[in-house]
Amino acid sequence: MSENAELSPTDWVREQTQRILEQGTTDGVEVLDRPIVLFTTTGAQSGKKRYVPLMRVEEDGRYAMVASKGGDPKHPSWYFNVKANPSVTVQDGDKVLEGTAREIDGDEREHWWKLAVEAYPPYAEYQTKTSRQIPVFLVE
Repeated sequence: MSENAELSPTDWVREQTQRILEQGTTDGVEVLDRPIVLFTTTGAQSGKKRYVPLMRVEEDGRYAMVASKGGDPKHPSWYFNVKANPSVTVQDGDKVLEGTAREIDGDEREHWWKLAVEAYPPYAEYQTKTSRQIPVFLVE
């Protein structure tokens, strides 16, 4: 993926990312037996590339980025990076794509939220744990 991108300070996220980088594919790297994809974002303040492994939510070559943070009351830090710098890279398996992320709402968000919950059912529980609406970005 991206040269010199920074790994997460969170142990399990860093370990997932390192495994993907070592294998050269996201295949076989899962959470609760569900596949993930690896996004590369750009820091809003630092401008540094950062790896973000997220659950695989895909339809017709487009990907959703779900900013759940496990139902935390605050958005994950990568949310602000993507808002400031919407150009992202997506690695799905060994396929790498460049795309632009945009936060979605209304019927479009509802469609992608349904796909997200189908892809990873804990998202529904995460939404009940927080008063914020969990943001969804569409990468095209």
